[in-house]
Amino acid sequence: MDNHEQCSPAEGCADRSTLVSEDGKNVKSVLCQRCGSKVLCPGVAVFAEKELFLPAMRKKTTITQSEGSVDGDKLTAHWLVDDMYTFENVGFTKDVGRVKYLICADCEIGPIGWHCLDDKKSFYVALERVNHA
Repeated sequence: MDNHEQCSPAEGCADRSTLVSEDGKNVKSVLCQRCGSKVLCPGVAVFAEKELFLPAMRKKTTITQSEGSVDGDKLTAHWLVDDMYTFENVGFTKDVGRVKYLICADCEIGPIGWHCLDDKKSFYVALERVNHA
């Protein structure tokens, strides 16, 4: 997917307008970029803009906080889900501070999203880390 992280649906971006419905929900299924496994069904997540840091995409075993800095991206465009049981297929890393990262439960690639342990009802999936179909 193209890198348009500063563009909101209100600005009429071509890529986002095909993904976000008028009521702000996902129009298409959300899929793992690596294996194609379905993460979310259409119409179950809300588009949200929040700046979050996600470590670079790697296998689950290497997502740890090491001394110094961690390679990754600041992403602002996400699908927001308020219940972990809404997901079709997602896994969680071990706690990294107060955060659990979301990964594909089938191929264990990630992180594709972010969940703060302080907020039990906010699960973010980065648009740039998933495919849509």
